[in-house]
Amino acid sequence: MNFEIQIIAILVSAACAIPGVFLVLRKMSLMSDAISHSVLPGIVLGFLLGGTLSSPLLMIGAVVMGMITVIFTEAISKTQLLKNDAAIGIVFPALFSIGVILVSLYTGNIHLDTDAVLLGELAFAPFNRFEVGGMDLGPQSLWVMGSILAINLTLLLFFFKEIKIATFDPGLSAALGFSPALIHYVLMVDVSVTAVGAFDAVGSILVVALMIAPGAAAYLLTDRLGFMVAYAMVIGSLSAVLGFWVAIALDGSIAGGIAGVAGLIFFFIFLGAPQKGLIPQMLTKRRQKLDFGLNILLVHLLNHQGSPEENTECHRDHLKNHIKWDSSFARTVVNLAQQKLFVNENQGILTLTAEGQKQAVRNMEV
Repeated sequence: MNFEIQIIAILVSAACAIPGVFLVLRKMSLMSDAISHSVLPGIVLGFLLGGTLSSPLLMIGAVVMGMITVIFTEAISKTQLLKNDAAIGIVFPALFSIGVILVSLYTGNIHLDTDAVLLGELAFAPFNRFEVGGMDLGPQSLWVMGSILAINLTLLLFFFKEIKIATFDPGLSAALGFSPALIHYVLMVDVSVTAVGAFDAVGSILVVALMIAPGAAAYLLTDRLGFMVAYAMVIGSLSAVLGFWVAIALDGSIAGGIAGVAGLIFFFIFLGAPQKGLIPQMLTKRRQKLDFGLNILLVHLLNHQGSPEENTECHRDHLKNHIKWDSSFARTVVNLAQQKLFVNENQGILTLTAEGQKQAVRNMEV
């Protein structure tokens, strides 16, 4: 059973990661939260009409409600009275609250409650089996999420160019004959279907985590869209497996473990991503600051070397008193210049070496 749970978690993670990348790129991350919550009234209405949790009306109602969320949000945003995030903050709590009211009023005797909706429980997913002619074909969630993953991969494979252009340059997309509005709504339908498919197994909280955290982490690792999608799927799948075993070790919620691991992976990538990570950027800024300071030092020494005020202007203390460098930075810049054999020092007086003079001249020419 543990193996089936992990496979379902991997399929959910990979399926959510694909549309999640485009939500991150389009600055629509909150839309995943909105859709994953606002589909609840659609699910309840589908159950009330179909009379069973296995009715396809649940999926249809949820997708329709997801699209209603998108349409209402954009309608409010287009008035320019409120920004997109404020519109989302108004629409999805209203729809979600309607769903919560419907659950409390009409579904008290079935396994459809607010705890299950929000948190889900992957441990129970293998008990809902898919049978054909008395033959057990495995967990129903495995087939549902496998199908959704296949749909997402198919859309990505066949419409990669159109989605890419519409995401990065809607104007160019329209000029080339691709309707950015149509592509946008296709993407939103895909987000809705993916969220609804994952909803039953993992709940709305994990849907949001698996759509956004892997996509955001992949965004920090690469600028190439194809690699970004692949990285997001790998990060999501890794989060699913590691999160499962963390939950087992802690005897806690599997969905919570997966979401927590996804957040930790994002945090470490946020800190250490080679180009966009916080630590590499801090190191790059420090290196640029030192290089700029070194260039200033060399040009300053070139301008005053051999002048009557050389002993004053070229003294180490001058860097602190007149150039207004703090002692630590001045010491670091001088040490760097000495390491590069650009500067010699005698009793605090700094003089350029032959190589230092050449570098100073090059700096002035630039």
